[in-house]
Amino acid sequence: MRKNLEIPQGKRTKLYRFLEILPGALSYGAIILLFILSWVDPVLGSIYLFILIASTLVKAVGIAYRTIQGYEVIKRAGRVDWRKRVEDLATPHDAYERLCNDNNKSYHFEEHLENLKMMTAMGKEYPNPNKIYHVVIMTAYNEGEEVLGPSIEAVKDTTFPNDHIIFTLAYEARGGEEIEQTAMRLKAKYKDTFREFMLVKHPDNLPGEVIGKGPNLTYAGKAVAKYVEAKHLPIENIIVTSLDSDNHMAPKYLDSVAYEFITHPNRQRLSYQPVSLFMNNIWDAPAPSRVIAVSNSFFNVISTMRPHVLRNFASHSQPLQALEAMDFWSKRTIVEDGHQYWRSLFFFSGDYSVLPIRIPIYQDAVIDDSLWKTIKAQFIQVRRWDYGASDVAYVGSKLFVKKEQRLMPFWQLFPKFWRLLDGHVTLAIMAPIVAFGGWVPMIMNLSAHTMVGYNLPNIVSVVETFAAAGLIVTVLISFRMLPKRPAKYRKSRNISMLLQWILMPVTSILYQSIAAFYSQTRLMLGLYMEKFDVTKKVVKK
Repeated sequence: MRKNLEIPQGKRTKLYRFLEILPGALSYGAIILLFILSWVDPVLGSIYLFILIASTLVKAVGIAYRTIQGYEVIKRAGRVDWRKRVEDLATPHDAYERLCNDNNKSYHFEEHLENLKMMTAMGKEYPNPNKIYHVVIMTAYNEGEEVLGPSIEAVKDTTFPNDHIIFTLAYEARGGEEIEQTAMRLKAKYKDTFREFMLVKHPDNLPGEVIGKGPNLTYAGKAVAKYVEAKHLPIENIIVTSLDSDNHMAPKYLDSVAYEFITHPNRQRLSYQPVSLFMNNIWDAPAPSRVIAVSNSFFNVISTMRPHVLRNFASHSQPLQALEAMDFWSKRTIVEDGHQYWRSLFFFSGDYSVLPIRIPIYQDAVIDDSLWKTIKAQFIQVRRWDYGASDVAYVGSKLFVKKEQRLMPFWQLFPKFWRLLDGHVTLAIMAPIVAFGGWVPMIMNLSAHTMVGYNLPNIVSVVETFAAAGLIVTVLISFRMLPKRPAKYRKSRNISMLLQWILMPVTSILYQSIAAFYSQTRLMLGLYMEKFDVTKKVVKK
């Protein structure tokens, strides 16, 4: 039976429309319910609010713990010689014997020994490390060489052999003559650097496609598959990594992915997810962008410590054989990265997961030509991410159907659906509720002189004080994760990097709550976002 993995276009079924409306309805309903309960009885409103605030406190504690834990794990992973470990896999028995007597034990040493022991026993069932190839597909719209060049250099400078890397620059025809000329110059410059430097121009206005990254990736992926077939390369040993134009790989990333790919028997049913850190230009970005960039970086650090809820985000790696089987990425959504998780999950009937790679890929914080343009561009980027609420309908439509129509068991999928829905609703409602909710029971029932109603703002303030402890941890670790301060900035720049966190309540409401409500409202009204608004890349000299 052929599996229908596509998002519907045009008219939706009644179930699908209900599920599209659901996130926004719950988000608006949660806010309205606070006013209704407070009007009926301020005690009821207070209890409802306290439950929501208390859940925020619990999450804040968890965030602080996971942030510290994730930071330490990423540091340790960065100290591993992943190239040497991949080389060990070529002769697992000899490497095992040698390392058993080695006193220089490092991160995950015991795990590495266990992998060598298992490979020795299993023999040829594991891929030959010398026959692993990486395909890197970098998507571009109209970015210049000053943006694309450093990203290509980062791939070139990885510890993985360049003669086993197929670099593919996937650029848009709608980008015009300028990107065409840039692509040609880059081809001339790097044609002898990798095994192959491919240029793939994605045509404009192909039927059944939204204007976004997914169609470009899919078009390039198909071109890569044809190249692999023509060159008689082992498709089962090829890993594809998708990159945005501003993404800089850490040097050990490709070797780390290759190692995990080889040592996991279920390798074709895994995605390999790096830690996305928005740190490339963090010293150049204005304060609002820095707060968002660091906050999103820490969200990704935390996510890597929770593999059971980890989903694809931004850059990620996946085997070419699996991608070709599922027809690559979706061409009907502007959030192809997160959607790829669900697409893969349903294709493999639930036997699929995302494996965290604790080596980062660095991305740009948002910078435009002026502060106002930057604030606007940041909102556009975040609302695009928040449009991932569209996956609620996609997942629900495959959950709430007859048993014979389901692509995976109900009770295996339902918790994932619930976490998806809860995540988007929480994103929309928590910032305004924490900021202003404490006053609602008292304002809505001024005649009710209840101790709970009048003391609730003070109670909320105490809870917020404890929650701020999580923010303090974030601030401290953020300073340790920052790249070296550029020479063009004085030490006084450090002060602004600290004071920027005063903006946290404002950015939480503007870039979390309002952006989430915007995207969910569009879904409620059927005003679908079918154009990927490219974030302008500005490089400060």
